[in-house]
Amino acid sequence: MRGGPRRLAELTRPESLRLLDQVLIGRIVYTVRALPVITPVCHLVDDGTVVVRTHVGSDCAGAVVAYHADRIEDDRRTGWSVTVTGVARRVLDPAELVGYEQRLTPLVGAPSVDTIRIYPEIVTGYRLVDGSDRR
Repeated sequence: MRGGPRRLAELTRPESLRLLDQVLIGRIVYTVRALPVITPVCHLVDDGTVVVRTHVGSDCAGAVVAYHADRIEDDRRTGWSVTVTGVARRVLDPAELVGYEQRLTPLVGAPSVDTIRIYPEIVTGYRLVDGSDRR
């Protein structure tokens, strides 16, 4: 094991969303026939919501989903992890759709791509720090 044990330092909601906005790819968690499914997707944070353009949008729209992203440094065993839980809704406004299409490319090319906005109800974020660091 490299280094000593690590500790999770809880992040505030604003800090969690700021870190989430610094990475491009995360994982959306939703259910199909009451079973969990996890799919990697690209995202952006817009006005406190998480927006994804994905081929699994029809499975997510109207459902409670979780969205997770992290940045962990393997060699130092430090980094952060953020999970957003909330209802996913299709973006239907034509002007918003054009804007998101220009700013956000789907990770997977597919014939049908939906733009989904996740309205965060719960935001949890943790920084993985040295176990002796008590900040």
